Amino acid sequence: MTAPKRFPDRDEIAAVRIEAESLEAGVEGATARRVAGRVLGRRGMGKLVFLDLVDRSGRIQIMCPVERTGEVNLHLGDIIGVTGKPTKTRRGEPSLVADELELLAHIRAPLPDTFHGMTDVEQRYRRRYLDLLMNDETRHDFQTRARMISAVRRALDVDGFVEVETPILQPRYGGAFARPFSTHHNELDQTLYLRIATELYLKRLIVGGLERVYEIGKDFRNEGVSYKHNPEFTMLEWYEAYADYRDTMARMESLVAQVAEETTGSTKVTFRGNNIDLAKWERVKLVDALDAHGLWTKDPIELRAKLNERGVDTTHDRTWAQLIDHALSHYVEPALQQPTILHDYPVELSPFARSTDADPAIVERFEYFVGGMELGNAFTEINDSVDQESRFTMQADEGAGGNVEAEPGDPDYVEALSYGMPPTGGLGMGMDRLAMVLLGKESIRDVVLFPALRDRN
Repeated sequence: MTAPKRFPDRDEIAAVRIEAESLEAGVEGATARRVAGRVLGRRGMGKLVFLDLVDRSGRIQIMCPVERTGEVNLHLGDIIGVTGKPTKTRRGEPSLVADELELLAHIRAPLPDTFHGMTDVEQRYRRRYLDLLMNDETRHDFQTRARMISAVRRALDVDGFVEVETPILQPRYGGAFARPFSTHHNELDQTLYLRIATELYLKRLIVGGLERVYEIGKDFRNEGVSYKHNPEFTMLEWYEAYADYRDTMARMESLVAQVAEETTGSTKVTFRGNNIDLAKWERVKLVDALDAHGLWTKDPIELRAKLNERGVDTTHDRTWAQLIDHALSHYVEPALQQPTILHDYPVELSPFARSTDADPAIVERFEYFVGGMELGNAFTEINDSVDQESRFTMQADEGAGGNVEAEPGDPDYVEALSYGMPPTGGLGMGMDRLAMVLLGKESIRDVVLFPALRDRN
């Protein structure tokens, strides 16, 4: 058999299965159907050969009477087209009786064990194409992830948000505390950075009058790899004019519940051994959460002593804010298994959030957690250019003191703010982490098609 370049007018296997299931056993349908897919099973019974054919929609048994199809010279993994009529065997198996077989692509390398699939986790990540091919669960997971992203877009579109695209290559990086990847533009003779966040460009659009904007796209951070960190990751950020962090809290709670319902059919999921209802969120002040663990104090010497007593290495923590961050990551966050919002942060932890009216030492910021894992971060944004410039100056001092994650500042953004930005609520949400929660996956590598891996050499 020669391999043609195309196989037009084909039916999806799932549709042919439905038609076959409606027939009486042993009766062939009146109309010929054309299906195409990969051969993942073969059995012989005299002059009748049975093939298991799989496409994106499902699997069907192909019955190949030799008197109709001729000799069946196919291998497991070959991609073929089949023309024939639907039927149902006496045992009730939906099938297609082949009149014609066409080889569309010939396999050159042997497939993994078709019964057990791919069980080596490292190989599943490195050879995702085989993982998708051999494991139904993997295909299901990434199709579910795609539905999740679509559901997020629908929810924001319906609420009047405009989806935009902002630069990935940026002359200045900002919007988060992280180390960037850098590159060089030859023609411009300029250092550029892969963005670590979309925040500062999106807020320029709020200044420009778009009022409700969002972006779902890749961010890049030159940092460690863990079960919840990948150097490139998919992030949702939205910004809403005439709103604050309280409005953003409510919108986040509603969106997560809606997306879970649309994606999985329920707001209830199982993640990291916990039964979780994503429609029920608890709101806790950060100070109260730390106090519950005996770790709230404004005295850095006292806090360092408390952490050291518990075996936490604080050698590299230079400031009270870094010590508090350690207290959060070691004790508070792991305890937040059910959906929880931590809000009202000390200004030292959140130099780019707006201070509360009641207390300038506390800012209007929240982070939200499921299964002990942060899903995202949100602020009432600073909309005063003088205030923003002073915060950038504070960060510059941090950088001069050796903090490699300090923001370098962005005079162009400060200039944009000088034209006036409405009160604005903004939020970031990790799409990979949300997928982990909805799919019950322990590692971000299970929800990223091609995760970062160490070179095998």
